[in-house]
Amino acid sequence: MQYDEIIKARYSVRSFTGQVVEDEKLEALFEAARVAPTAANRQPVRILAAKSDEALAAVDEATQCRFGAKLVLIVLGNTETCWFRRFDGAKSNEVDASIVATHMMLKAVELGLGTTWVMHFDPKVISEKFELPANLVPVALLPTGYPSPESKPNDNHFKRINIGELVEYR
Repeated sequence: MQYDEIIKARYSVRSFTGQVVEDEKLEALFEAARVAPTAANRQPVRILAAKSDEALAAVDEATQCRFGAKLVLIVLGNTETCWFRRFDGAKSNEVDASIVATHMMLKAVELGLGTTWVMHFDPKVISEKFELPANLVPVALLPTGYPSPESKPNDNHFKRINIGELVEYR
C-alpha cells in the first residue's frame, strides 16, 4: 500500500472484532513509534500497551470510547525530558506524543489494523490506575485491533475543506 492510499484509507474505527493483535504486528507499531520524529530527538514519549483484562478495565474507567478493542495504546508525553521553546517555555511533549501516535495509526492501516484517536478520557484516572509519575502525561488513547465487518467511517470523515481554505500563500 502506498502512502497516499494509507492516509486516505485510515479512519476512526469504532467497532472491533475480538481477534488479538499478533505480537509481530504490535512490535511493528512500536517500531513506527520509535522512529517518529520528536523535537531535538529527545524522544520524550512512552507507550503503555493495555491488553490485560485489568488494564482494559482501568481504561474503561477513564473513557467510554474503547469500542470493544482488546488493545489500547496509551501514549504518554514526558514533561521532564521533552524539548522546550526558550522564547515562551512551551513544551514539546504533547506534540511529540501526537506525532508518535500518528505514526502508529498509519502503520496500523498498513498492517490491516484499525485505530481511533481518543482524547475524550479522564487523564487523572489513567494516571492513577496505571500509577504514572507526574512527569508522564497521558496525551492519547488508541484503541487498536481488527475492525469488525460492520465498521465504517463516520459521515464526518469525508467532510474536508478545500485546499484554498487550508492554505494561504503570502
